[in-house]
Amino acid sequence: MKTAVPCYYHLDVEVSPERVGQVSRILAAHLRYWDLENLVDPVRRGAEMLLRAIDQHATDKATSIEMWWNGQHLITAVGGDDRELRPDQDLRACLADLAAMSDGWGCCATETGSKIIWFSQRARAGERVPLVPTVPVPNLRQVLQVPRTTPVATLAAPAEAADDALAGAR
Repeated sequence: MKTAVPCYYHLDVEVSPERVGQVSRILAAHLRYWDLENLVDPVRRGAEMLLRAIDQHATDKATSIEMWWNGQHLITAVGGDDRELRPDQDLRACLADLAAMSDGWGCCATETGSKIIWFSQRARAGERVPLVPTVPVPNLRQVLQVPRTTPVATLAAPAEAADDALAGAR
């Protein structure tokens, strides 16, 4: 298994219906490059939902998309500069779907009035992490010793040979 290396990707795009599919394929290519094949489908679905909602409701279509991979979580954020867009009202159905399909999500505003909607997927490099703790592996003191295949008695010299060797030494 590869060791997890932190990764970051940023994309600025003018959202339009034909761009949604292009952006989705670009994000999928980066996830495959980062060896996160199992996260491609949820990230594509989430990003497509957000981009389509922004295309329908926002007046300013300039959007930034960012992905961060820290070895445990992949965070995808979509930010728009439309000050009039109200995610809690305009994007309510999209946010409900996003909450159902992701491990975490949120929405915040920046100092400039931009809105950022993010969602996260929990995983390890190459595989999802189970949410239950794993059983610890036993250490060397707890491992049972494997019995020898050759009995100890056959390893020692016969008793007569030892007596002859002692008698010859006298």
